[in-house]
Amino acid sequence: MNALPYIDAEALERLVPVPRAVRLLEEALRDGLDPEDTPQRPVVDLPGGQMLLMPAATRAYAGVKAVTIAPEDATRELPRIQGAYLLFDGATLAPLAVMDGIALTSLRTPAVSALAATHLAPADARTLVVFGSGPQAWGHVLALRTVRPLERVTVVARHPQRAEALAARCAGLGLAAETLCGDDPGTRAAVDTAVAGADLVACCTTAREPLFPGKLARDGAAILAVGSHEPDAREVDDDLVARSTVVVESRASALVEAGDVIVPIRHGTITTGHLAGNLAELVNGRVTAGPGPRLFKSTGMAWQDLVVAAAAYEAWT
Repeated sequence: MNALPYIDAEALERLVPVPRAVRLLEEALRDGLDPEDTPQRPVVDLPGGQMLLMPAATRAYAGVKAVTIAPEDATRELPRIQGAYLLFDGATLAPLAVMDGIALTSLRTPAVSALAATHLAPADARTLVVFGSGPQAWGHVLALRTVRPLERVTVVARHPQRAEALAARCAGLGLAAETLCGDDPGTRAAVDTAVAGADLVACCTTAREPLFPGKLARDGAAILAVGSHEPDAREVDDDLVARSTVVVESRASALVEAGDVIVPIRHGTITTGHLAGNLAELVNGRVTAGPGPRLFKSTGMAWQDLVVAAAAYEAWT
């Protein structure tokens, strides 16, 4: 068998620009893809961390992403998350290509958020607060500015150097950018003020506890929580969830993996009926937003990887 082609990060970005990824994901959902049918991903505990396996299939293609999470890799100057994607022909199940799994994740996760923001965020949203300073934070800036007329970004992060680097990249796009780092009273007050005035808030962190008081988010603002995929970890609090129109990628995955909704349910703050809909229902006009904030919670799903990976392969060939 000939060696499989390898599609790296640079090629993925070229073959499937963010606006096209957003459009492809929306088309898949409008064409009848049901996120509730996606198999739950197994999470395997390993001596060095965890491995997540994310399979999905259509008639044309099948694929699986293997992602590893190694908490100690930061001390080794290695990425905390690494992975690869293997694409197969849908009919013969012959392998077609291998792709950079983390680049694929860094493309599709912001694209999913941008798709949700298209239906949830104010049409004139200009101010973004992004929690985090890693690849997902940058990816969300890039993706959200393709669907909303962003003018200002506030970066809230633990690491000042990384935050400044992200802010500089934002400034390079012509956006006004500032950073807020630290846990002193003055910084916390500034973060609260930024959140209270934001049209969009993107939570792209490894936090296990809420990042800000949910009472601060203004009515009509869109909050995108993408950082956690464990039932005991969350980036937003009970207050925000209770006030918000809550949309999830799928109910099945959210009720297993999304601590942002599982914890409030466990507390008795909300019930499962508080979930207004999944992403397919949102895209197809079956979610009505209430008067409060709009919260989109994602944990990442295998169908999203497959949609983008298939498009990248077809463009490559």
